[in-house]
Amino acid sequence: MKKELELFFTALMFYTRIPCPKWVTHDPEYLNKATRYFPLMGWIVGGACAAVFYGADYLLNTPIALLLSIAAGIFITGAFHEDGFADVCDGFGGGWTKEKILDIMKDSRTGAYGVIGVCMILLLKYTALLSIPYAAIAVVLIAGHSFSRLCAVLVVASSSYVRENEDAKAKPLAKTITKREIIPALCFGIIPLFFLGLHSVAVVAPLIATWYIRRYFHKWIGGYTGDCLGTIQQVTEVFFYLGWIAAWKFI
Repeated sequence: MKKELELFFTALMFYTRIPCPKWVTHDPEYLNKATRYFPLMGWIVGGACAAVFYGADYLLNTPIALLLSIAAGIFITGAFHEDGFADVCDGFGGGWTKEKILDIMKDSRTGAYGVIGVCMILLLKYTALLSIPYAAIAVVLIAGHSFSRLCAVLVVASSSYVRENEDAKAKPLAKTITKREIIPALCFGIIPLFFLGLHSVAVVAPLIATWYIRRYFHKWIGGYTGDCLGTIQQVTEVFFYLGWIAAWKFI
């Protein structure tokens, strides 16, 4: 139990900015094992976003509440995944070889592709959430955040890590995963879906997006990097919301 608690706080420390006990270490091996709790971080981040939304909606109005909700998610994670998405936009937008793509992705500066990409995905996320009924926002946010993180875990489990180079700026990253990690991750990613009923078919869209993006990464760089996982999380989160909207419209 103590070890599981340590792994949980390790995941909380690496994937969010929520304060953790001082005895939590930065052991890379613990980070690999803490991958089992990555989708659970989606419960925490999604739950916080939902709380901000309902509180702000009571005091203000729905559009402002949704914007504050998205901002809360970015604040809690330290824009960890958005930063990875921006790097991937720059790398794959400006590079035409594996080496060039990886060199651009490790650059701390953000280019036009990255800025435009982040603006577009945040706008799409905001617009999609604005189309979701008030009563369903909480469960959709929690399910979207957790399942999108599960999609990233699935890429870790089915793909290979690409080392940028020896002097690359390394972000915290789980590079391996075992059955002991994948089974709990699956549970944490799937459980919120039971509260969606028939609308849980929304997972089809992010799963297709995961398959395509993973294939795209393999084609150009032969695997994934930490930025690629951030991209998977961001894109599949949006696709989850879009899938839910489509399911709600026709089911």
